[in-house]
Amino acid sequence: MASQSHPASSPTAYDDSFRTMLNDCKELVIPVVNEAFGESYTGKEKIIFGINEHFLAQDGGNEEKRITDSSFVIVCADGAKKRYHLECESNLDGSILLRIFEYDAQIALDDGKVDGCTLTVSFPHSAVLALRHKPSAPDTMQIRVVTPGGETSYTVPIIKVQQYSLEDIFDKKLLFFLPFYIFSHETDLPECAKDETKLEMLKDEYRRIRTRLDEMQKAGEITEFMKSAICTMTNHVLALIAEKYQNVREGVSYIMGGKVLEYEAKTILREGLNKGINIGRNEERQKAMTETEERAKDMLRDSMELSLVEKYTHLSMPRIKELARGLGML
Repeated sequence: MASQSHPASSPTAYDDSFRTMLNDCKELVIPVVNEAFGESYTGKEKIIFGINEHFLAQDGGNEEKRITDSSFVIVCADGAKKRYHLECESNLDGSILLRIFEYDAQIALDDGKVDGCTLTVSFPHSAVLALRHKPSAPDTMQIRVVTPGGETSYTVPIIKVQQYSLEDIFDKKLLFFLPFYIFSHETDLPECAKDETKLEMLKDEYRRIRTRLDEMQKAGEITEFMKSAICTMTNHVLALIAEKYQNVREGVSYIMGGKVLEYEAKTILREGLNKGINIGRNEERQKAMTETEERAKDMLRDSMELSLVEKYTHLSMPRIKELARGLGML
């Protein structure tokens, strides 16, 4: 039997939450790009995700699969576009630069163009979302490339999530950071678990978060789906980082929505199918299935991984692949 390990010890434990937020709430990445790169996107731009799996040649002719956390293009109304690449790191060190350059080079090759005897590659604008950082951590990293034709370099900004207060997050519309806000309290969790007063202070912060999200949803600033995704991923990250502190975990989870919170797409499917079955009307079942398949198509157009489409829609993998082929994506 394999030995048990702390869930957060997985190298992708928080990356999975990061990618889920990107797939489910891609609009929320725009303020993150503005913050990291000093852009001024309005939020009305189109976001197109790229391939996040690459196969790199290894010794002996083998290939190794590498997964980037996110690669996407932002397209403005006038047609202007830029490609970005974000990586999520729970423990920041210089080794991330090796992966960033490796991914950046592959992303550049994916979009490379050959004109006669000239290959042109454009590297993406890359940044790191650091969930933890040391006080001495720099605000940027540098990648320097020395070629036979000369030397060049580019800067990789470091976004330090723990530096953002709740006021910063809501003022700058950085709702993407909310699932990871608990990292700013990570060192306080043992005390919160033992001291009811400190636990109540932590819970008060999350009551503020939930209240603000409810207000934004009612005002039409975010959808119910986005609010559900933020709450669900907040609880997912909390379950990892506060695994040893049951009272902290349960207290915050209850405020954010508890364990029964589900995504809108799954609810539509279940309620629609149940309604159709209960009243025996084929048209109700067909309507529910059509709505679900349209949602699946939207996910596929947004380059969501097939396994995630299956997870969030409950459609069978053969049907998802059939829909993908119909869209010319397989």
